[in-house]
Amino acid sequence: MASVSNNGSSSALIQVRGLNKAYQRGGEQIQVLQGLNLDVDQGDFVAFMGPSGSGKTTLLNLLGGLDVPSAGTVSVAGDEITHMSSGKLTEWRARHVGFIFQMYNLIPVLTAFQNVELPLLLTRLSKSERRQHVETALSIVALADRMHHYPRQLSGGQEQRVAIARSIVSDPTFLLCDEPTGDLDRRSADEIMALIEELVSQHGKTVLMVTHDPIVAARAPTLLHLEKGVLVEASKKGQNVAAGAEA
Repeated sequence: MASVSNNGSSSALIQVRGLNKAYQRGGEQIQVLQGLNLDVDQGDFVAFMGPSGSGKTTLLNLLGGLDVPSAGTVSVAGDEITHMSSGKLTEWRARHVGFIFQMYNLIPVLTAFQNVELPLLLTRLSKSERRQHVETALSIVALADRMHHYPRQLSGGQEQRVAIARSIVSDPTFLLCDEPTGDLDRRSADEIMALIEELVSQHGKTVLMVTHDPIVAARAPTLLHLEKGVLVEASKKGQNVAAGAEA
């Protein structure tokens, strides 16, 4: 179970300790994240909410190795990533992280199959092995019959399904979702959330998701809030518990 406690289990899949992130803007230092502690177990589904500018996307970028913290550490499956070289970090991301964004980031001139295959082109898999992986991923998102369609031939919900297939095709350790339903109508959003829940319950994926939508956030068993760079945990009664404080 994901927790903001300072005394998390050493067996947690993702361990964040004392995480700080600050940016320099002119002569002013902007503190985005302050002393975050977080433990996420294998198979957890965690939603992060908070006002714009609270550091939600920054946190996802740090967890995915797309940015480096000003202080603190991030460890995933025993790998401490905050001091990896850029080359090792690139290799680590390819093995361990699947990204799902609000905008699907599909390449318009490539078919669904080709878009999903892209992450595998940097691996040592043979062409037949890549095809098997892609077909499996598209089957999971119920788009095997659309593999030869181009993005312009798909609905928004279908495009996001292709993006999800691309994120899982390499069987990553965990998925980072940044507003995955933000560009969808409610029906399509519900379908995407049902798919993400299925990835957790049936395929054992670990999911960390940022959203502004309370209906979407309610689908996650664990809801955490970022407020002024501090992580707080929502109780079942809607009360918030500051990281490290007693519940």
